[in-house]
Amino acid sequence: MIRIDCPFCGPRDHGEFTYAGDATKVRPAHGSTDMEAWLDYVYFRDNPKGVHKELWHHAHGCRQWLVVERDTTTHDVLSVAFAKPSKSGGG
Repeated sequence: MIRIDCPFCGPRDHGEFTYAGDATKVRPAHGSTDMEAWLDYVYFRDNPKGVHKELWHHAHGCRQWLVVERDTTTHDVLSVAFAKPSKSGGG
């Protein structure tokens, strides 16, 4: 079982979260019409073995977006952080 330590809610079962993909992919620039870049961003994903950063949404909790660093071979969660720092500068 994967346990994710949400920075807002504390440790929770992964069933409260929705996996949203690779957190290292860079979105094409706003207004970009480069179809190859959009195809790559939307459809093509690596399937890494080992430590990887992933986006998770705490759908059944605080609704925050998180970057979870997880070992894909053991499912050990190494770190969890808010995907976007707060505007107050506190995180």
